[in-house]
Amino acid sequence: MNLSIIVVNHNTRILLKQSITSLIEACKHIDYELIVVDNASTDHSLEMLTTSFPKIKVIANSEDEGIAKANNQALQLCTGEYILLVSADTLAIKDSVEKMIAFMDTHADAGGMSIRMLSPQGRFLPESIHGLTPAWGTFLKLIGFAKHLSKTRLYDRNRKDWVEEFREAEIDILNGACMMLRLSALHEVGLFDERFFMFGSNIDLSHRLRLAGYKNYYYPKTYIINFESQKQASFSWEYIKYFYGAMFLFAFKYLIKVPDIKVKGVPQMVPSGYEV
Repeated sequence: MNLSIIVVNHNTRILLKQSITSLIEACKHIDYELIVVDNASTDHSLEMLTTSFPKIKVIANSEDEGIAKANNQALQLCTGEYILLVSADTLAIKDSVEKMIAFMDTHADAGGMSIRMLSPQGRFLPESIHGLTPAWGTFLKLIGFAKHLSKTRLYDRNRKDWVEEFREAEIDILNGACMMLRLSALHEVGLFDERFFMFGSNIDLSHRLRLAGYKNYYYPKTYIINFESQKQASFSWEYIKYFYGAMFLFAFKYLIKVPDIKVKGVPQMVPSGYEV
């Protein structure tokens, strides 16, 4: 199988339906599987999935397990050569997935890739390239970790020769809203660190891929539309707790402890045919 697609949902029923519809259209000529992990939604998301997409694999959690753990639940079932993780507030265009697969096919050194993201109004989202929000960028500079992220250029984020929407580039951090990963690379470095409940797991995994010798890429020759629904709740207590909690966890993991590719909290993939 070429591709496994994972979408994690928590109370985004309308956006989720639009996202799945766009993914199915984008994968008409691809051998793929689609797995939705629902984190205890109360907005009838499960009923919508049963009615509108009865053939899709669904993992229904009885409580909100967080983004990292939900992704890991689905990853243990994946059989595709590549894994596409997209947020439920994302729309794929017709050729986006095919072009991502073609890019990975021709870049054997790629552990993962992100692509150009636009807002619904057509505004380019620079985090497509940086993989970081300004708050994360500031934090990583303050703790001295920016020296490990030279391709993110955190000390001069607004340089015109860096924020290039249409320039293919190697990057440090893959964008969590849409990233394609190589399954064989995950067998090597492990899955998402489940201690990052809502934020930061993509930053951690991206860094571990690079520690293992893989490259991460930004590919601009196609795009997705992202509704940035997480930003809408940025003043809630839950957002503040998990967002800033992830920052402290990251600092503890990489500055207080010696970095280790296979660390506590990072489940390992069990390749098909292997015994646990």
